[in-house]
Amino acid sequence: MHVPAHLFYFRTHPTYTNQKGDPMYQQLTLVGNLGSDPVMRYTSSGVPVASFSLAVNKVWTNQEGQRQEKTIWFRVTAWRKLAETVSQYLTKGRQVLVVGEIEEPQTYTDRDGNTRVSLNVNANTVRFIGSRAENEAGGGSGSGGGSAPSGDDPGVSDEDIPF
Repeated sequence: MHVPAHLFYFRTHPTYTNQKGDPMYQQLTLVGNLGSDPVMRYTSSGVPVASFSLAVNKVWTNQEGQRQEKTIWFRVTAWRKLAETVSQYLTKGRQVLVVGEIEEPQTYTDRDGNTRVSLNVNANTVRFIGSRAENEAGGGSGSGGGSAPSGDDPGVSDEDIPF
């Protein structure tokens, strides 16, 4: 499948101000792998909305020289034309770069009674990195990415994903 090279979508970033009226700005950049296929839906007024989970891996070596790894999950929401494009071209396992704004974290209780936090991001830009085949083979480009969990991975279950 050929994906057009111009799949960069920009939306005007809102400007926030503090109590004194000084301008403030929030932007979050993530590189990770889709943990699920995007889910497309429409608002009551017909606006397209797509959402997907994104796994961002952090790998480091601890003081004892042992390799450590941690995965942080984000729930990404794309709107309008960007939502349609994301829904059409992205699938589970695909590596992407997302630029957006983080929403207020929401706490919830998982199935085991543990308190968890959901990190939600409204995407302004989604850039496709590599192909799904490259990501599955471990040859995806970019930094900060990693392999998306698959159903065959005993270390990650669907219960570990907070959405």
